[in-house]
Amino acid sequence: MNLALYLLTVLIWGTTWIAIKLQLGVVAIPVSIFYRFALAGVLLFGAMALLGRLQRLDRRGHLLCLGQGLCLFCLNFLCFYAATMWVPSGLVSVVFSAATIWNAINARIWFGTPISPRVIAGGAFGLAGLILLFWPEVAAHPASRETLMGLGLALLGTLCFSTGNMLSSKQQRAGIAPASGNAYSMLYGAAILLLGCLATGQPFAFDTSAAYTGALLYLAIPGSIVGFTAYLTLVGRMGPSRAAYCTVLFPVVALSISTYAEGYRWTWVSLLGLALVMAGNLMVFARWRLPRRALAA
Repeated sequence: MNLALYLLTVLIWGTTWIAIKLQLGVVAIPVSIFYRFALAGVLLFGAMALLGRLQRLDRRGHLLCLGQGLCLFCLNFLCFYAATMWVPSGLVSVVFSAATIWNAINARIWFGTPISPRVIAGGAFGLAGLILLFWPEVAAHPASRETLMGLGLALLGTLCFSTGNMLSSKQQRAGIAPASGNAYSMLYGAAILLLGCLATGQPFAFDTSAAYTGALLYLAIPGSIVGFTAYLTLVGRMGPSRAAYCTVLFPVVALSISTYAEGYRWTWVSLLGLALVMAGNLMVFARWRLPRRALAA
């Protein structure tokens, strides 16, 4: 079950970049993010209510969902979208891949979970592999004030993502299922985005083209409802640090698709990077081969 959820998350998040690119243009970025999570939240909340599976939350549960909505479905995306205005997406992917390490550190701070040397080593291998995979972008981008701003925003987005993971772990420890938690959190995140858009005077335009509408549906349903529910289920089942290795693998999926869609060419450097990513994956998930340990994790 864990493997299926993991592969599902990697495959979905490895393809959302196509839909995100199709959304750039007519609609302001914060408004597009609002549309995404408002639609995802309404659909997930409605489906859970109709199925009788939507949990009622107490005050603490709502506060946890509010925090998760702010971190995971609002600030996280705003930071990364803004970062790509200053630095190439490859650099952003490299920073985001450090989520495995940040999650391990935060799990220690929040829950007292011991930091696994294997997970840290695997995350370091994955980070090094992504640097090699995106080496042309890394090497060609000059150091500047704008670069530092972009990297700072990407780091802040990664910390928001990691904090959202911790809040989801707290929800699940309090008995809130990931689907219910996401339903409330996405609506909270959408509400915060709406207030922010209104406060900054963002125009609420909508692109009626098939490309934009199709991209919105893909990002809202597979990208958000399915992807985040699968991922946060893994956070509860496997722990935040191991689940976060998805952030290393989905750029690899994106590059694999880019090979056919955009003519990306693999070199010996990028192949070495891919080998390091796979080695890191083995370090993080080698315990899957030991059923007794996996059950105890």
